[in-house]
Amino acid sequence: MNKTDTTMQKTQLIDRILGRKAGMASTETALPASTHPKNRARIPDAYTRFDRHPGYEKMLVPKAASERLGIANPFFRVHDGVAGAITRIQDREYINFSNYNYLGLTGHPAVNQAAKAAIDRYGTSASASRLVAGERPVQRKLEEALANVYEVDDCIVFVSGHATNVSTIGYLFGPKDLVIHDSLIHNSVLQGIQLSGATRRSFQHNDTNALNQILAEIRGQFERVLIVVEGLYSMDGDICDLPPLIEIKRRHKAFLMVDEAHSLGVLGKTGKGIREHFDIQGKDVDIWMGTLSKTLAGCGGYIAGERALVEHLKYAAPGFVYSVGVAPSLAAASLEALRIMQKEPERVTRLQAQGQQFLEAMHSLGINTGLAQGYAVIPAIIGSSLKAARLSNQFFEAGINVQPIIHPAVEEKAARLRFFLSFLHTDQHISYTREVTKKLMGNR
Repeated sequence: MNKTDTTMQKTQLIDRILGRKAGMASTETALPASTHPKNRARIPDAYTRFDRHPGYEKMLVPKAASERLGIANPFFRVHDGVAGAITRIQDREYINFSNYNYLGLTGHPAVNQAAKAAIDRYGTSASASRLVAGERPVQRKLEEALANVYEVDDCIVFVSGHATNVSTIGYLFGPKDLVIHDSLIHNSVLQGIQLSGATRRSFQHNDTNALNQILAEIRGQFERVLIVVEGLYSMDGDICDLPPLIEIKRRHKAFLMVDEAHSLGVLGKTGKGIREHFDIQGKDVDIWMGTLSKTLAGCGGYIAGERALVEHLKYAAPGFVYSVGVAPSLAAASLEALRIMQKEPERVTRLQAQGQQFLEAMHSLGINTGLAQGYAVIPAIIGSSLKAARLSNQFFEAGINVQPIIHPAVEEKAARLRFFLSFLHTDQHISYTREVTKKLMGNR
């Protein structure tokens, strides 16, 4: 059987699953006769159509299955207003567990005012790359403030958190290097490694012994080595064991990068993240990465570390050099959010207490929360994408907005509902959610 026949068979199978009529379009197209004889071929029509792209067709199959089972699509619901502990969808209020407003600073009056003042002074956009068109004071003030939080030399802010990892790893490392990462690392890190051309290895989640063993065996085969972990894992809600990671990176002469997207504002007595949680010096980690869109109420990402690292990225990283600078209004919002976080540590204290309370509530019902440690991110493992989607809709009907995380974002057996806790959630919110969970999942 040739490749064209295989493609046609797959197309026919997907047509049956999706209920499409066979022969809706030609399956192949002949090239013009004028084409050189050597290059004449019959090209499957699927190669010329986005609706026949294998990724799109793969996405349609579970969607069609959900529709046949009467499961409404829980994604892309339209919210009206600030994404806090309460959200409004189609004129109804819902308890909201599906946003990263950890310290309740998105929508905070002082944060809003800072953004408005920046708009009045600078407009809505930086309008060009900071390298070629210059900077605004508020952009540098934010970077300096973040560097101070980590007690390192400097910081650089990118316009996207995802692009921060992609561009930084993709630029700094190459084919002669190794990037080794926790098995549960974020997609942005994987994309950065792919772009870099470096060799990629993973180690079992939070298994520092496995990491050490892998490096002992293969470190000598590479020039630069980068170890990448997350401070707080966004799917599972547990934290990395930072002290032994620092020892390992020193032992094997590697760089260590910690993604703090979900741990800044969540971990540590005053919210300064995994470094404060373990009482680690900022310079003990080579690359600190984080985002502005969670605790810091803005949008973008940052890299903090030694001056040579930051200057190098500012002058050469494609995601910074060839991209517009972060909007002054967003920089101002994040700067004010950072100030409030440091001025009001009781927000962090309450968030941590609410996370522990929620985790205990789930455990009291026998819910499988996986690896969660009660730090703002708490999954309820369902083990089936369809069941997770159905449960999400049932919670929605009960006035609770919690999103399912389904395959391929996680393994099918790890499909889940993912609850994000906020400083703004009340004891009543948690109590009501516990009762609804008991009703919907009590027999599990």
